[in-house]
Amino acid sequence: MSKRLKELHADVAARLEGIVESPRREAELLLMAYLGRDQLYFITHQEDLIDDKEPRLLEWVEKRRLNVPLEYLTNRVSFYSREFYIDEGALIPRPETEHLIDEVLARVAADEMINVVEVGVGSGIISILLALHLPNARFIAVDISPRALAVARRNIEAFGLSERIELREGDLLAPVNEQIDLLVSNPPYIAQDAPLESNLSYEPQNALFGGAIGDEIICRLLDETIQRKIPVFACEMGYDQRLKVQEYLKTFAVQSLEFYKDLASFDRGFIVRMPNE
Repeated sequence: MSKRLKELHADVAARLEGIVESPRREAELLLMAYLGRDQLYFITHQEDLIDDKEPRLLEWVEKRRLNVPLEYLTNRVSFYSREFYIDEGALIPRPETEHLIDEVLARVAADEMINVVEVGVGSGIISILLALHLPNARFIAVDISPRALAVARRNIEAFGLSERIELREGDLLAPVNEQIDLLVSNPPYIAQDAPLESNLSYEPQNALFGGAIGDEIICRLLDETIQRKIPVFACEMGYDQRLKVQEYLKTFAVQSLEFYKDLASFDRGFIVRMPNE
């Protein structure tokens, strides 16, 4: 049985009503992904007949009703005005992480020849965006999860950056012996017992929880920064972790510690510089 696209759109939106914030928009995105078409096609082909009993589409709608993230169903995520592949192996990029990109780019000249290391590469979006803006930089991107590395590799290859971004599997900086000029990370920073929204249960837990308190991995990265004398460390953090980071660094000689906020004016990350020696 077939229905006109506009009718199918209304049916899917009705199935999502009361479950998602924007049922018509999400229905549109699901149908665009299902049809493999863009928004212009969707708008101009409203009278086209579409099979409304296709198992894949029905499965997507039912999974979305169970709060499976839309991005995992369509395998698409938008970040920094670009589109990336995503699946359950990696955390879905959040808009607030775009601020981390902005803060790094505001402090690094576009023509600098530096070695950048990212810890917790996930889907690869941070290293990819930085590589596109810093053409002379070399990147090593580390993750403890083979599944996340597979997602990152797919995105890196799609952007033609395989020669500039090297992926390594391991815990934090254990796989990196090279000199590091800039360390960047969006590490897990949620406390182990923190209540989460139901949709987050579908995302990789090791990319969400930072330990019993939540800031343990951030502190380990700060230790690495100090011990290895890494000149600059840029890191995303939880909105309530500013005081913890300040307190942790009190006993160490750092050149500067700056915090930045997200669009909601919450503390979202920091940039620490080590003294020049």
